[in-house]
Order: sequence, then C-alpha cells, then structure tokens
Amino acid sequence: MGRQAATTAQDGRERAGRAFWLKQLHRWHWISSAMCLLGMLLFAATGITLNHAARIEAKPQTEHRAAQLPAPLLRALGGEDERKGVALPAVVADWVKGAADVDVAGRPAEWSADEIYLSMPRPGGDAWLSIDRASGKLEYERTTRGWISYLNDLHKGRNAGPVWGWFIDLFALACVVFSVTGLLLLKMHAAQRGATWPLVAFGLVLPLVLALIFIH
Repeated sequence: MGRQAATTAQDGRERAGRAFWLKQLHRWHWISSAMCLLGMLLFAATGITLNHAARIEAKPQTEHRAAQLPAPLLRALGGEDERKGVALPAVVADWVKGAADVDVAGRPAEWSADEIYLSMPRPGGDAWLSIDRASGKLEYERTTRGWISYLNDLHKGRNAGPVWGWFIDLFALACVVFSVTGLLLLKMHAAQRGATWPLVAFGLVLPLVLALIFIH
C-alpha cells in the first residue's frame, strides 16, 4: 500500500506539473498570437507581393511644387558655403511649411555653395527639396508608387524611421514566443497526435532541401 500510495502521489504531482505548464504555454501562445495577428498577415501578404514584385506594375505619381524664398529669409541662409547634415534655420523651416506644405523642421540638409538640398525618402515613395542659395528659388518634388509599394517598404523597414524599426523588433520577439510555445505545445500533445513530429520534420527539411538543390 505504501508503494502504491507513493506512486499515486508521484503521478498526481506529474499531472499537476503538466497542467501548470500547459496552462502557461496556452496563455503565452494566445497572447503572442493576438499581438502578432495583424503583423503576421501584413508580413505574409507583403512576402507574396515582394516575391512577385516584377509582375506587379507600379504607377508612380509625381507632384512638383515651387516657391520663392523672401529676401530676408534668404539672408538667413548665408554664412559657410558647405555644411553637411545641418538643418534649415527654424524661421526658414516654418516658411517652407506654410509656402510649400512640407515639414522640414530638424531634417538634415546638404549645403553647398549653390544650393541647399534635402533628401526625404519615405515608404512607397521619395521626395526632395532644394533651395537655390543665390536666387532663393525653392523646388519640391514628391513621388508615390502606390499602396503595394508602401506596404512592401514597411515589410523591409525601408525609410520607415526608428519607431517602425522598434515595432519590427518587438513583433519579431512576439513571433519567437508564438513559435516556441507552439512547439512546446506540440511536444506535450505529440503522444495523442502521431503525425506531429513527421510534420515538424517536413517543415524543417523542406526549405533546407530546396535551398541546397535550387539556390546556387
């Protein structure tokens, strides 16, 4: 009886431990899946569009604006002929915002003897602004390539800024949690599902075989 009681107690502890870990794994699996849902749909869809980018026709649209910098503000741009990564003076940036509807406050600019040039790439497009230092002529051009290009650039983190980069890092971490907890749940249920490990092995081996055979 004593041995049987000890065995029963041991079995009870094992079941309690299994129930605890199952509960924790299910909790973190659904939390990470909820956090990843929209991101996974976005990255999966844009994975397809990026893979077939040559077949998806983009129709760029270009917008051009021009303005004339007032003489007092043009004098504010005097001084050293060449500067690198120096933003426009605040008063000039405010004027550009009002005259051309372009926010250049704090943006680094390339100053040469002839002009001030700002490159403003963005997801799904590009833009630039130049100011002639002699005449004060301002030119601005913006090109957009559509929503697919925009989402593709978000997928790559291209010209999306540091905040989007932080989001990608957090999203990737949540995907790791989702995948690892899923794998551990598979392990805990594998005894009742005979196809578990063959499918896991197939998912692991298939991309390796394709890479070895078809990628050179």
